[in-house]
Amino acid sequence: MSRSEQSKGPSQRQLRVGEQVRHALTDILQRGEVRDPMLEGAVLSVNEVRMSPDLKIATVYVTALGREDMDPIIKALAANAKFIRGRASHALSQMKYMPQFRFRADTSYDNFSKIDELLRSPEVARDLDHDPQEDGE
Repeated sequence: MSRSEQSKGPSQRQLRVGEQVRHALTDILQRGEVRDPMLEGAVLSVNEVRMSPDLKIATVYVTALGREDMDPIIKALAANAKFIRGRASHALSQMKYMPQFRFRADTSYDNFSKIDELLRSPEVARDLDHDPQEDGE
């Protein structure tokens, strides 16, 4: 059985390296090493890092707490990606290649809130309260 048939998700190595990259980026952003007016005062959270199979590209999912519009934050991070990559190289010195960072807005919290809102809607609550055994089904 080939590797592609065994698993469709990321390998254990991708997950481990992604977590190391996430920790390194979190440290850099928390220390405020990136000097950009758009990022000054922004509280950033690196929620996930997904590594490509060859570990050369890291897709970084970021949330700015208290911000609705993430586009300026993502653009500022992308503009400073080389600087961030240089700062991360010390913490990730065990890697053969330093990955390129691609920053994306993390929308998972938005999805969770939409699902929660749907589950709390009167239509769903009515269906959940309905017992099929009462109707003799």
